[in-house]
Amino acid sequence: MTAPSTLDVYRDDLACIVQSVFSTMLELEVDLSAAPWTHSPDTIASAVYFVGVWRGAALVECHARQAFQFAARFMGIAAPVAIDDDVLDVMGELANMVAGNLKSLLPHGVHLSMPSVVVGSDYSVHICGANAVERVTFSSAAGAFRITLIEMLQPGVAHP
Repeated sequence: MTAPSTLDVYRDDLACIVQSVFSTMLELEVDLSAAPWTHSPDTIASAVYFVGVWRGAALVECHARQAFQFAARFMGIAAPVAIDDDVLDVMGELANMVAGNLKSLLPHGVHLSMPSVVVGSDYSVHICGANAVERVTFSSAAGAFRITLIEMLQPGVAHP
């Protein structure tokens, strides 16, 4: 028997959370987009992992030029021209804020990891076990970016 993923329950909430975080912290309006998003050699991905009674990860993925704009807006500085500590810190913090807001909707007993950031396009994130994945693309004045939510399904439970 196929068990439904709880990601279906969180899809709409995830969109609202992302819109709220980017509006509040970056003063940047973002909208859901049907346009495809693809990795590029300058992709930056930040991740926060959920552990406890609900396990998975939240990723924020964008291209370097967008991360530069995010850092400038978040920190009130001139846009960096290269990936530096400010860019990495802001990307980690964006993933942390998205995951932290989502955590309030998850079952009690979920904890968050420290953010991690990966630069480049030759990577994949895999949480050992059966996973359900929800990818949502957003558009903004800074360009398109993607939020990925991964849920580790219970062992032995069939999934789609």
